[in-house]
Amino acid sequence: MIELSDNTTRHPVRLLTIDSGNAGQRIDNFLITALKGVPRSLVYRLLRTGQVRVNKGRIKQTYRLQLDDIVRIPPVTVPVEGEQQPLSKGLCDAISQSILYEDDDLMVVNKPAGIAVHGGSGIANGVIEIMRAIRPQEREIELVHRLDRQTSGCLLLAKNRPVLLALHELLRENLIDKRYYALVQGYWKEDQRTIDFPLLKGRAESGSRTVRVSRDGQASTTLFSVERHFAHKMTLVEAKPLTGRMHQIRVHAAHAGHPILGDERYGQRRLNRELKKQGLKRQFLHAHRLTFMLPATKKKISVSAPLSPDLVRFLASLEV
Repeated sequence: MIELSDNTTRHPVRLLTIDSGNAGQRIDNFLITALKGVPRSLVYRLLRTGQVRVNKGRIKQTYRLQLDDIVRIPPVTVPVEGEQQPLSKGLCDAISQSILYEDDDLMVVNKPAGIAVHGGSGIANGVIEIMRAIRPQEREIELVHRLDRQTSGCLLLAKNRPVLLALHELLRENLIDKRYYALVQGYWKEDQRTIDFPLLKGRAESGSRTVRVSRDGQASTTLFSVERHFAHKMTLVEAKPLTGRMHQIRVHAAHAGHPILGDERYGQRRLNRELKKQGLKRQFLHAHRLTFMLPATKKKISVSAPLSPDLVRFLASLEV
């Protein structure tokens, strides 16, 4: 018999009936919320192995819940509330001070590079776990979208389920204007260019997730506009993704012959090593602006995130 440690608890089988608040949500996202504290990798394993059932049947992770569905959640061991791995005060302060905009329904934070948006795969805590720890009164706070760990900038969070659903609908309809700054390799000739190549997810030999251009992939479109050319054969561009695929901007830029500088997965390793010596320690990709309007309030929200000091310093060094 395996004994549980003092700081864990084992939940029994749960049967949950889906109400109007959760109808339309993907089953994987529903489980991540229902099983707070459980690694995402375990959530997906439960789905793959059929331990999670909907109406007594197996479902895929992309299944969208319907009103009155009955979801069976198997016994799962999770940390006891209040006894999770403690967070450093410095990290909590950094996230708390990164809030760019907040109202009763949502907030936008300027996510630092190097911090994941959520825990999992060896990462104890991400932005969402930290925000829940420093804002325990915000019981329903959730990520609206995601940013890569090494990407900084505007990250949108919803404080309640109705607003989360409304923002997801805006994303599906391409009504959230997301803009990124990227410093890319080479001289980008066109002032504006649309990259429209389908993207397919896969796995590298190491097991990490990767993305490539493929006819079998999902339709993906990114608009690139040149902001400035540098004499060092580098170009600062603004990228506007019209679809929300994983690693989309990074793969589209690389496929166009202009990989993002500092990108360890899709960039040039030798050049990146040289750039580290010059002060660029991570990929130069920053979500600098979000603009949208919630239908319920008709209030236009536009939030900008300034470049982090390390990126500002690197750009300044190129002007010398």
